[in-house]
Amino acid sequence: MTHGRKAAGAAWLLTAVYYFYQYVLRTAPSVMMPQLSESLALSSLSVASLVGLFYYAYSPFSLVAGAALDRMGAKAVVPAGALVAAMGALLFGTGNVAAANVGRFLQGAGGVFALVGAVYIASKNFPANRAATLIGATQMFGMAGGSAGQFLVGPVIAAGTPWQSFWIVMGVVGLGVALLLALMLPSDKPDARQGNWIRDTVKAFSVVFKNPQTILCGVIAGLLFIPTTILSMTWGVQYLQQARGFEYGEAVLRSAMVPAGWIIGCPLLGMLSDRLGRRKPVIIGGAAVLFACVVWVLYGRPDSVPPYVMGLIMGTASGSAMLPYTVVKEANPRELGGTATGAINFLVFTISALLGPMFAWGLQAISSGGNSNLEHYQTTFQPVLYGVALSIFLTFPLRETGPASASDPVAKVAMA
Repeated sequence: MTHGRKAAGAAWLLTAVYYFYQYVLRTAPSVMMPQLSESLALSSLSVASLVGLFYYAYSPFSLVAGAALDRMGAKAVVPAGALVAAMGALLFGTGNVAAANVGRFLQGAGGVFALVGAVYIASKNFPANRAATLIGATQMFGMAGGSAGQFLVGPVIAAGTPWQSFWIVMGVVGLGVALLLALMLPSDKPDARQGNWIRDTVKAFSVVFKNPQTILCGVIAGLLFIPTTILSMTWGVQYLQQARGFEYGEAVLRSAMVPAGWIIGCPLLGMLSDRLGRRKPVIIGGAAVLFACVVWVLYGRPDSVPPYVMGLIMGTASGSAMLPYTVVKEANPRELGGTATGAINFLVFTISALLGPMFAWGLQAISSGGNSNLEHYQTTFQPVLYGVALSIFLTFPLRETGPASASDPVAKVAMA
């Protein structure tokens, strides 16, 4: 490995660590929903809306992050994103409702630069036949953070640590991450761009969004993310307590198995896809297993399989949601890699931002504002199954972009 490749590897790793941090911020509220509701004097629906502000910022700022990376490079952009996320954590920890709303929004706005930045660095500095592996490994770091946000934070909150203290500490940690990124990311100015940057950015977005493959990738990935981002990470602990009768600690452990499964599934399915040289069969296979797992979670008997196994399988299978991130980069011009990643991230988390409140409102309406039971949760989250099934259907018209694809003869010769 050359010195340049080593520097790029270190830059990717540090940005992936930032993604780990961002995911802790994203998932931690799921294990402190009652505390947030009581301390902020908000209903469960209002707390869910507050938590969902992360996605309202994460979605549009995906476009900002992608365009900024293509224009200015990672060193000029990624540390600023980490700083914004850290400031968001500090504001959230004040315990003031207005500040918490602003803080949660900033967490999403700054946090998006982690994934888009890591994918940008990986795709710019490493060969295409390692793309899915590196993108999967990036998401592995994210889901390790997602698991930590439940598995580690849950016991801390259960032990009596004030939730405000957790957020203040995370804000300070985030300031350290931002400083490290500013000091250690190598200069990586993109190719010189001439002309008006606004016009160039609009043109780049036009190219990416006019490509039907971009839209397909965004919808497929978005639908595959819903079982983890909403069913598991937002409602998982509460569902297991109210609908399945588990104690808080056990509910946290079981729910945390889903992001733990991502730690396995994202790099594993990425490596499998790179090994096969194809993307679509792995997406379809992972989605099919995910569908079966969601059926069991909603309608199966918890004691019919060993504890934690189904959550781990569900998380592993849902790692297929990251493969469209590889496809969208392969289906768009290479010099627009950041913009393409930002575009799919925008589509994915727009779906989460729109559907998250809908599930919260639906559950409140079905339960008439009272305690929810198993039937209420089954009725509310049954559409998750339809979404996973739709993602499988939409994968068939998706163009195969893997190196072994007949539509990519250059790459196919290179694999021979």
